[in-house]
Amino acid sequence: MRRASLTALIALPATTVVAGCGLGAGPAPSAVRLTVTRDFGGRVVRSSTAPRVRGAETAMSLLLRNATVSTRYGGGFVQSIDGLGGGQEGGQPVDWFYYVNGVEASKGAASTNVHAGDHIWWDRHDWSQTDHIPAVVGSFPEPFLNGLEGKRLPVRVECVAVAGPACRTVRTRLRDAGVTAGVAAIGGGVTASQTLRVAVGPWRDLGGDPAVATISEGPRSSGVYARFAGRGATLALLDQDGHVAQTLLAGAGLIAATRSGEDAPKWVVTGTDDAGVERAAQDFAEGALRDRFALAVTPQGAQVGLPLVAR
Repeated sequence: MRRASLTALIALPATTVVAGCGLGAGPAPSAVRLTVTRDFGGRVVRSSTAPRVRGAETAMSLLLRNATVSTRYGGGFVQSIDGLGGGQEGGQPVDWFYYVNGVEASKGAASTNVHAGDHIWWDRHDWSQTDHIPAVVGSFPEPFLNGLEGKRLPVRVECVAVAGPACRTVRTRLRDAGVTAGVAAIGGGVTASQTLRVAVGPWRDLGGDPAVATISEGPRSSGVYARFAGRGATLALLDQDGHVAQTLLAGAGLIAATRSGEDAPKWVVTGTDDAGVERAAQDFAEGALRDRFALAVTPQGAQVGLPLVAR
């Protein structure tokens, strides 16, 4: 089966999933969120800040307990949620993918334990351009607040201008969310691979970082449906087919996340220039980022979720 299917497989494909089953013994995780969307977060199917939990849970049992789910392959593959199925749409492949605290799951849903504070997000989308989107921004303040797999990670804000307004805004937003973050200049020392980093500054000053350079190579490399060009002077917004749907010039911003291998995700708050970075920093907040895979900000301040999806 394709990578799209593997993200929803349970550990034992031959075992039938029983609706409502969980891990059984053990305390129920607290403060869990469950979100189900379609079209890269463009439409909410269901959302709950207090889903039903019963003892220890997995991502699969949590979904089964709170939604109407049909499965295939002996119960190992999520085929539909609340009547919305995978397969083909408009001639393109669509399937269900899930993310834990904004990070694409690396194993089957029945093998992924739910921890306190986790945000489990299922989204059904077109994967014709890529079946691997390693990190998304729509679960903010995760993964900064509760980390990954039940473990909080150190957070570091890396800025082109440490004393600048964009850097201050990003640090304030994290502090307001209950996150303690260090701060450093871009390139200011070696950072451990399990440190969550937020790079803040114009793209021309960030694009040389190998952790974020893949964004300019498009979604198949980074999972981000946007590309900078002209040494960062233009920002192309891509649709779900990978085509340029809109090009933004001076004053445009972008908030996105990507990941390399098993390293912690790397976020960027960037733009075509300083004004664009400041606009992006102002939108580095839960309300603006909710259910977005990535967020572009136009020179006029309008928020644009990425990729652009035809309605």
